[in-house]
Amino acid sequence: MSKVKEKWTWQRVVKEVLTTLVLFFIISQVVNFIRKPDIQTSIYAYELNDIKNEEIDFFEYKDEPLIVHFWATWCPTCKLEASNIQTLSNNHNVISIAVNSGTNEELSQYMSEHDFDYRVINDANSALAQKFNIGAYPTTLIYNAKGELKFTEVGYSTTLGLQARLELIK
Repeated sequence: MSKVKEKWTWQRVVKEVLTTLVLFFIISQVVNFIRKPDIQTSIYAYELNDIKNEEIDFFEYKDEPLIVHFWATWCPTCKLEASNIQTLSNNHNVISIAVNSGTNEELSQYMSEHDFDYRVINDANSALAQKFNIGAYPTTLIYNAKGELKFTEVGYSTTLGLQARLELIK
């Protein structure tokens, strides 16, 4: 049996790369669907304090899209995604919920060391994460201007991917 080796061309390389990216995207969407939490609770039912002890009334965000981001300082994927969340927070409403990540002071120090300035709620004992059935980190919830949950992303999401989802709900 003879094996004929095909010569690598730029066309073939581009085709292989695109095929791999498409497969990666499909697999990530399937994993996202499988790991998606069954959320029965509305974030708008809560009035919570952030790590600066300032009250967050979620109804204040009801006329615009809202990103609620569950993450943890001990989560490697969360650390990779944090700059994406920071970028989104420059133009959108972002409330993040740090799960099992230490005291308010430790979280403030973490945010300062990494130059992040989005709002953080300390879910020190994961009570809020449990109420929302969050089992994997990071998990990002995207609500429309009517307060309806439109997207749930589990795992790493790019800035472009999250921005696209925000555009879809406008």
